[in-house]
This record gives sequence, structure tokens and C-alpha cells, in this order.
Amino acid sequence: MVRSEKNVIDLSTTLSDVWRVLTGKEREILREYAKIRTFKKNEIIYYEGEEPLDMMCLLKGKVKIYKEGVGGRSQIIRMIKPIQYFAYRAAFAQQNYLTTASAFEASTVCIIPMHIVERLIAENYKMAMFFIRQLSTDLGVADERTVNLTQKHVRGRLAESLLFLIDNYGYEQDGSTISIYLSREDLASLSNMTTANAIRTLSIFVAEHIIAMDGRKIRIIDENKLRKVSRRG
Repeated sequence: MVRSEKNVIDLSTTLSDVWRVLTGKEREILREYAKIRTFKKNEIIYYEGEEPLDMMCLLKGKVKIYKEGVGGRSQIIRMIKPIQYFAYRAAFAQQNYLTTASAFEASTVCIIPMHIVERLIAENYKMAMFFIRQLSTDLGVADERTVNLTQKHVRGRLAESLLFLIDNYGYEQDGSTISIYLSREDLASLSNMTTANAIRTLSIFVAEHIIAMDGRKIRIIDENKLRKVSRRG
């Protein structure tokens, strides 16, 4: 069950990119209607097929967006990081959700009703431009990943996924361990390959001294070599 919290988080800081384009009155509207909710690890945030009623911004944690495929095999479409907006594309397209979102770890999400978002957009062209840019950026990333996941070989796809995680979540304090721990199944889903292929390719990367592994932790030994593998496909 989703738990609601008081809006103790400073929206002017957490939603600073949107906050800058709003007037004082519009900021008060956002404060009034925005809700802060927490989700447990693996808790569903929204389901495929549901009507989109809210726009969401991840404040803390990690969220994965995925789609169930043939035979129950899921495909991870996106990994959301703080501070990133999600769950609004379907509303703009007047569609039900085409994907499912779940908390990859305990996460805090700011939820804003879409009717409020649409009201603010209608009154403020700068906010409209903000979301046009957001959608355009997301489309560009999606197009690039589609090409990578369909044209690259297994090695290239796995290398691209590891770099995607590095670019999104960075490293831990040691400067080499990726700051997200994916199961082999999730990593395979992100890379559009079978779990067996993901495990085999990870072992090859270890043997080639590109990465080191400790359970779900992946430490990058040679990022330049990893990028070369990704480029070569």
C-alpha cells in the first residue's frame, strides 16, 4: 500500500527546474496539490493498462519502467533517477499506461495531478516548453537505445547497458563500483538478452579484466575498454 506523507520536502529545491518557470501564484498551486509518497522496494507505482492521472518526479531512490513481453519475459524500458519526471507521456498522448513502473529500491516520489499540470501548462508557455524539451530528450534516448539493443551483438549490448547505468547513477565512493545493484535477470532485461547470455558475457568481461564482480556489485576496472566494446557493438 502506498503511504502518503506531509509535504515536508522543499519543492523549490526538489522541483527546481520546473519551479524556476512558475509564477508565485502557480507555485502555490503546486504546493497545494503536490503529494509526497513513499514506495517500498519492488512496490508497484503504476500498472500497464491503468489510466494516467498523475505526473511523477522521483525525489529519492530508483525506479524501473518495464513492459511484459511474450512468455512473461519483461523488458526494462527506462531506469529513473532523482530528480527525473515520469508517468506523464501517456496522459499527454491520451492513452492508458503502456508500461509498468516499480520501485527498484525504497523510493520517494512527488505526485502531481495531471489536471493541475495541464492547467499550469495552459497558463505558462515556459512550462509547456520545458515538457516539450523533456519529451524530446526522452525520445532521443529511446531511439538511441532501440538501435543499440537491436543492432549490437551481445557484448556490445551488455557494455552499453553498464555504461547506461554509470551515466545514470554514477559510482560509489570508491570511484569504480556502479551505484546500483541489478540482478542478472534485470541486467539481462535491460540489455535485451537472455539471463544465460548476460551471465556468460559478464564472466567474459571479468576474464578480460574489464569488470570485477561481488554478488550484485559490479566494479569497473577499465571503463575505456568497456566503451570500446560498446562502440564496436
